[in-house]
Amino acid sequence: METLRFYLITIKNISLFDVLDIAVVSYIFYKIYVLMRQTRAEQLLKGIILILFLIPISSFLNLTMLNWILNKTITIGVLSIVIIFQPEIRRALEHLGRSAFAERPILKNEAELTKLIAEILNAVENLSKDETGALIVIEQFTGLEDIISTGTKLDANVTTALLENIFVVNTPLHDGATIIRNDKIVAAGCFLPLSTNHSIDKKLGTRHRAALGISEMSDALVIIVSEETGVISLAINGKLTRNYTKEKLSDILFRIIKLRYLDKKLSFGEKVKLWKKKILHQR
Repeated sequence: METLRFYLITIKNISLFDVLDIAVVSYIFYKIYVLMRQTRAEQLLKGIILILFLIPISSFLNLTMLNWILNKTITIGVLSIVIIFQPEIRRALEHLGRSAFAERPILKNEAELTKLIAEILNAVENLSKDETGALIVIEQFTGLEDIISTGTKLDANVTTALLENIFVVNTPLHDGATIIRNDKIVAAGCFLPLSTNHSIDKKLGTRHRAALGISEMSDALVIIVSEETGVISLAINGKLTRNYTKEKLSDILFRIIKLRYLDKKLSFGEKVKLWKKKILHQR
């Protein structure tokens, strides 16, 4: 009864600010979990939890040496985390910055967006049939100016013919990545950072690793066409999915790009529904 009375008093004393505080902290922990999921940091978190669990146990059992080692491990571990997981920390801060200060894509209307995606899809389909390797990066909220500076600036309209021509074998720009911003091909022949993820299929070549690398450090959508098999792949948020058809690729591009384009025109309730669909689709 005393315990029940304690909980009832506690509940009665909860204010709106307490609820807000709990909600904010819960959201922060959820975002940290999402960012760490299926990365090296996830395994690190499990190790930290195990150490924190063992410290009081070793103290209770008077295991002095073990307790001393575990405490020192936690102390030194904080600095080690910053050094070892610098890429993950950087990606988390960039993700936070994108969420807080994101700018909208500059597109005049939905018809323009439809035409843009159609031109990209037609080029990708033709390149796939000819088994011509391609790497197309569609910029989203994260700016890719540092990547663009490594290639040849074009500032040309996105057309099927131009995209196909860029990736013709033995031409100066075919080996690098082509960057699309809004409705323009801003640069071609760009160099992308390679992914350091050791779980990537060993059969995948440099083009796929580069696609994963840029998707890990930004929110860009990266389309890859294999020059060996013509298989179409897509890299988003550090994850690679393969064997896309034109229809399947069209569906996911519209889901992501169109959602962001229309986001400012929707009511709050409509935004919540659309983002729920997107999250479920990613899972």
